[in-house]
Formats: sequence, C-alpha cells, structure tokens
Amino acid sequence: MTRQLHLNLFIQSRGHHEASWRHPVSSPLALTDIGYYQDLARRAEAAFFDSIFLADQLALGEDVGQAARTWLEPLTALSALAVSTRRIGLIATASTTYTEPFNLARQFASIDHISHGRAAWNIVTSWLATAARNFGGSGQVSHADRYAQGEEFMAVVKALWDSWAEDAVVDDRASGRYARPDRIRPINHRSDFYQVAGPLNLPRCPQGRPVLVQAGSSDTGRRFAARHADAVFTAHMEKRTAQEFYADLKALAVAEGRAPDQVLILPGLSPMIASTEEEAQRLTREVNELADPEVGRKRLSARFGGHDFSHLKLDRQLTPADFPHPDTVEAARSRAEVIINFVRREQPTLRQLLAYLAGARGHFTMAGTPEQVADLIEDWFTDGAADGFNIMPPLLPAMLDVFGTEVIPLLQRRGLFRTAYEGETLREHYGLTSPKSAFQEVALQET
Repeated sequence: MTRQLHLNLFIQSRGHHEASWRHPVSSPLALTDIGYYQDLARRAEAAFFDSIFLADQLALGEDVGQAARTWLEPLTALSALAVSTRRIGLIATASTTYTEPFNLARQFASIDHISHGRAAWNIVTSWLATAARNFGGSGQVSHADRYAQGEEFMAVVKALWDSWAEDAVVDDRASGRYARPDRIRPINHRSDFYQVAGPLNLPRCPQGRPVLVQAGSSDTGRRFAARHADAVFTAHMEKRTAQEFYADLKALAVAEGRAPDQVLILPGLSPMIASTEEEAQRLTREVNELADPEVGRKRLSARFGGHDFSHLKLDRQLTPADFPHPDTVEAARSRAEVIINFVRREQPTLRQLLAYLAGARGHFTMAGTPEQVADLIEDWFTDGAADGFNIMPPLLPAMLDVFGTEVIPLLQRRGLFRTAYEGETLREHYGLTSPKSAFQEVALQET
C-alpha cells in the first residue's frame, strides 16, 4: 500500500496565533462552550483528519489579562467529543508529574471505551513552575527527575491496561457468570515513585491500550519517545532540523526493537492560507498587529523557566548570549533549543522573535496559497522530514475550513491522503499494530 500522510488537528484557543481571539474571523463562541470544540471536531472529521488534539496547562498564565488561554479540562472535553463524532481520533494531554497512574489509566481506558477505540494520551512531564505550586510543591521538578518519574509511570499504566485479558468478560446471564477471575490479575508494582496493586477496575481497552503520543525533543525526551510513543508531535522552524530529528528518532526506535513505521513523526505546521501569497501575508500582518509584545515576553520567559527578559529592548538584535543555555533550562528544554537556533540563524530583534513565536510558539509557520501549503507538506513527507503534520490553524475555524476545502483535495489528488476512513479506531487510522496483552505474551511463550 502507498504510504499515506497522517493529519492531526491541534485545537487551541480561537487559533494558534496568540492574538487569534481578537480577530473578527475567529469563532465568537466562548472557550468554555463545548459546542465550539464539537463543531471543530466535526469539521475535521468531515475532512478525514486522523485525529484532533487538546493540550493542557496546569496553572493560570500570568498573561490572562491579555490572552485567551483558558479552556476546558481536556479529558472531560474528550468524553463529550467522543459521543459527538464517529471516526476521528481523540488525543488529550495529561501529566505524569501531577497525577496518579491508576487514575489516569482508568480515565483514558474509559475514553477508549466511550469512543469505541479512538482515544490517545499525549504524555507530558510538566515543566511549569506555577504548576508545581498548584500541586503542593515549592518549585519545578528537575528535567531528569520528571523523566525518571515518567518512566516508572509508563510501566505502571501499561501494566494496568494489560491487567485484563481480551476474553476476561463473559457476561453470561444464563449461567450468572460475568467475568473470568483467572483472566484478570493484579500488577503488584512497588518502586521508587509508585506503589500500585491493581488490577484496573475496567476491562481491556478496545485498542488494547490508548495510542501514546509524546512531544519532548530533548535527548531524554527522544529516548522516552522511542520507547513509548506511537506518534510524536515535534516543533521545527526549518526542514533540515526536521529531517535530522526524523532520522534520529527512527534510529532510536529501531534500537529499542521497534519498527520505524510504528513511530509516526508529526511536526507542527501553522499555515495562513489565501488565494494569493500576498493576501495570506496581509492576513498574517493583520493578526500580528493585534498581538501584545509584552504577552509574548512573558511567554518567552515561561519557556525558559522564568528567565527575566525584561531588560531586552524590543528593537535590539538578539544573539544566543541573550538566553540561558538550554542545558540549564528545567522547563521545555527542546523548545528552548529551537528558539536559540532560530536566533542564531536569523539574528532577529526581540520584536521580530516575539512576532514569529506569536504565530505558533516555535512551530513552522507559513503564509501562502493552498498549492504552496500542499507543496510544502508533500516535500517534507517525501523527503524524510515527516510522516504527516500536526496542523495548527492560526485562526479557527476559518483556516481549518480553508485547509479542509482547498489543501486536502490537492493532497488527495496527489494520492497522499485518504478520501474516506477505512478503519474504525485511531490505531487503524495511524496504521499501528495492536499491542499484545501480558496474557497473550504468556500464551506465546507457552507455545
């Protein structure tokens, strides 16, 4: 079968540009109105997207006065989206740092059952210092400690999802037998971070376990993704670094004993689309003019673990020396590296950097025609930079609609993207094999 693109819609605010909420073409609905998310999910499903994604943040941003970044808790929202869509995959962020494995395993298993096999978990190790203060801590958990805890967390949740065999539920009314206790077993996990007896109090997921998504691109994050992730969201400002990341992560997956096509790599892409390139650029300037540079400065500070950038003048040219070294950043280390590399390559002023980051926070942004967007997607897909894209429309729903009606038909005519859903589950959309349960592994060993 010809290799096919995978497209995920990343839903955030009224679009991924930080000033999207102010633009007249963005949705008038409140960000707490579930109808807003249901409408976007249905539009994406009509365009045959593989999946939609809801991010999360465990603290209120300091820029709340000028930024629309409050929205519904994602797992709660997914349960509503599961019953208002039929085929599209449903991805939500949840943190290994500030939740318990049993609770999270149960929640995502429930979403997988509710959606008949369309759930996915975007695994994060929370880096915000403000989040730490909301969960009983006084400061950030270090980068190394977050990932050490995350590794154990993954062992526990996988064991819980595997604690029921596929045939454990009998549901025989005549005999009075509901389940086979011999096909359900505890996990009895005890180690540095967690003590969990198990088993999960919910039968095995329709997908075996939810699809696992991860977005860390630091060295530690890449190795974590190579071990655990079925799909990887990543940020690159140029094709060359995307190709390097793609080759490296596929090699790491092979070193972990995994097939490279079972780890999908989806860079972020935020396209402003219009009938001409000039009109797309005009729209970009228009929304950029609505952005507050001081909001951007605060967000930049958060990306670098609270580093103070207040002394930098907006129109002074930046150098890497204006930033802390990425190795010292306990926040989003991989995104810090992306930003510093951009500064090294482009030598922007602070104002220019903040305008660029306002578009999609370090993901690839472009302004062009549907043909130019389709050409870029095809080029990255066929030239070893991507298995698909995490589409981040700068304005919602306007740019999603243009992408769905103008770009996707071009990709379909080129034989790169589906014209209908062929499977029912997200694993089928992504072309992923189903994980074997511990019971299947034992049966194979015995034979």
